[in-house]
Amino acid sequence: MEKQLEYKNIPWEYPLCFNEACKLRESCMHYQAYKLHPKERLTGPAILPSAWQDGECQRYSETELVKKAWGFSNIYNNVPNYQKAEARRRVKSYFSWGNGPYYRYHHGVNKLSPRQQEDIMQILSTFGSTEGLEFDHYEMDYDFY
Repeated sequence: MEKQLEYKNIPWEYPLCFNEACKLRESCMHYQAYKLHPKERLTGPAILPSAWQDGECQRYSETELVKKAWGFSNIYNNVPNYQKAEARRRVKSYFSWGNGPYYRYHHGVNKLSPRQQEDIMQILSTFGSTEGLEFDHYEMDYDFY
């Protein structure tokens, strides 16, 4: 069964698109998010009409499920012991200098997009092979970024 897009899962800061004349609206995440927003919501980020340039939308985002991940228990397995602290520091700094974001992605509060997964594996590749490394958990979900 395919996961349904629900308003509660759309980040508040995700821009909505109101262009009902757009030919791509039925496959665009921004328009689908607009269709789901509650009528009580009166403000928020939006895609402006100027996004439509030269016959195409510069902010089009296809509504699709992607494989998101979380959990870092196993991603340091190929890093030599003497470099694990540095590898962990570099992955943490990918999110910010604080520990909060790192631990939200580790515990599944936030989920890693495919791009973020690639970026983290790229960081780890500087410490050795990433062959066979996986995040702790995966799920199919909508990508809002």
